[in-house]
Amino acid sequence: MTKVLIVEDQRMAQENMEAIIKSSENYTLAGIIPNAADAELFCMREAVDLVLMDVCTARDENGIEACAVIKKKFKEIKVIVVTSMAEHTFIEKARAARADSFWYKDASRGELMTVMNQTMAGEHIFPDKTPEVKLGLTTSYELTKPELDVLRALMQSTSDEDAAAMVGCSKANIRWHISRILDKTGYRTRMELLIAVASKNLIIVTPDKTLEDDNF
Repeated sequence: MTKVLIVEDQRMAQENMEAIIKSSENYTLAGIIPNAADAELFCMREAVDLVLMDVCTARDENGIEACAVIKKKFKEIKVIVVTSMAEHTFIEKARAARADSFWYKDASRGELMTVMNQTMAGEHIFPDKTPEVKLGLTTSYELTKPELDVLRALMQSTSDEDAAAMVGCSKANIRWHISRILDKTGYRTRMELLIAVASKNLIIVTPDKTLEDDNF
């Protein structure tokens, strides 16, 4: 039996992955922990064959960093990085951390089982692109890279000036891009837009296809 450790701080996601494991004849639950920083110690104390590692865990611990530690110290343990956030850099960072595979939580139970089976068979399963996220009247795939960069900066800053410094443009450019995004999405105010972005765990997705747009 393949012993699986779940590293996840959201109860619904925990229960979903636990149900998948318990429904299988080939997997058994080694344990559930909410904090990625505790995964190394758990693997030292308990037998683990596979880790389902969330990216963002309790106390803001980073699952991708924990993955890198586990893959370095326990070469025989497989790690599948999981997330509900449509952030394109997570896939790249998971590869750099030597994760064996990558899975989005919103996918079906059957799909996770397939990824688990293929990973344990020695394959490496990574999505071709991030999920398309609905945002008002449009989707994340219809927003251009500069627009996504501005949204990312606004989600991490407290003012237009800070956002402008992050992306290397002027405050006027920030406001111009926000105006274009509001037109595309149909939201009336910047606050409505940012609340929608936060509620969809959009930090911000950059689609894996080329989008043309004016430079800053």
